[in-house]
Amino acid sequence: MKFWVISMDAFRSIEWTDGKLRLLDQRQLPIKTTYRDYISYIEVASAIRSMVVRGAPAIGVTAAFGLALAAQQSEALTLAAFLADLQAAGEHLMAARPTAVNLSWAVSHLLALAADDVAQKTVALEGLDESASEVSEGEAIARLKQTLLSEAQALHQADIEICQQLGTHAQALIPDAATVIHHCNTGALAAVDYGTAIGIIRVAHEQGKQIHAFLDETRPRLQGASLSAYEMQAFGIPHTVIVDGASGYVMRTRKIDACLVGCDRVAANGDVANKIGTYNLAVVARAHNVPFYVACPTSTLDMTLASGDEIEIEERAATEITHVKGQQITPDGTPVFNPAFDITPAEYVNAIVTEKGIVYPPYQENLEKLMR
Repeated sequence: MKFWVISMDAFRSIEWTDGKLRLLDQRQLPIKTTYRDYISYIEVASAIRSMVVRGAPAIGVTAAFGLALAAQQSEALTLAAFLADLQAAGEHLMAARPTAVNLSWAVSHLLALAADDVAQKTVALEGLDESASEVSEGEAIARLKQTLLSEAQALHQADIEICQQLGTHAQALIPDAATVIHHCNTGALAAVDYGTAIGIIRVAHEQGKQIHAFLDETRPRLQGASLSAYEMQAFGIPHTVIVDGASGYVMRTRKIDACLVGCDRVAANGDVANKIGTYNLAVVARAHNVPFYVACPTSTLDMTLASGDEIEIEERAATEITHVKGQQITPDGTPVFNPAFDITPAEYVNAIVTEKGIVYPPYQENLEKLMR
């Protein structure tokens, strides 16, 4: 694995270059803009787990490239062995982080593509003699390796278009002069470009709307204070960082037009899994009659889950709470509970914005219609 340090003038969270996956190391921001290169799916899974890359859309695309790397590295001589290599790599990648559905969605998408291709090729190879079959299987594997890489690149490009479409649809909810509260980081760093909830803010800014964003700092990893503020500064969008606990006071003393958040998984009934603190923000927004909007690409909808009660919540290391930037802030031996996400019940969500349009309650009915 190699890395480079560059300026803040331009950034891309994910790039495929010279046969390697290049990721922007978000743990180093905003102090350093550091890119790291990955050449194996094991390294990619580690990057996802350690949060070199984060954000549901970005994790999904990264995992797709991880599976493409697994395909490139496979030394299998038969289609069956090649598919087994892919399935093992897919399981390893999907275990990296359990809550964000985009990860399993992207890996499952590429695995299904590979399985279908292998099934077709196997039928086509029936009846060939052994030597001809070996040559044909080798050619089929080589073509399938390229197919999987091309599909990962297609998902990379599609994510940009999806986020732009989502941001454009959402403008129906954003006044020409708007002040919003945003939680965590959901911008170009959490996707390939633009992002989801910050993508809405960015599109509003690009359309000439007078928009100002209050950014929750987002404990414990401070994605709002470091990453969202980094993006706002890069794109020249007016913003103010606040501590998470200040959102109620801000809503009471300022005119807030909306709360905007992203999501890591949305159940069929509209329950939303997102960065810890989202539920608190939604409850406070309801108390102050502030609309609460969730930006959700359709790849983040999980229609197999009836409600948020079925969503697995990742728990992370205690050191994320006991330490800040490597400095311990709690007494030795302090007990810690560190869920990375929480569930916001659908009743607190005024609208879910997707690349296909805006969805309003009742979500059980309208999300199903959207996905049909």
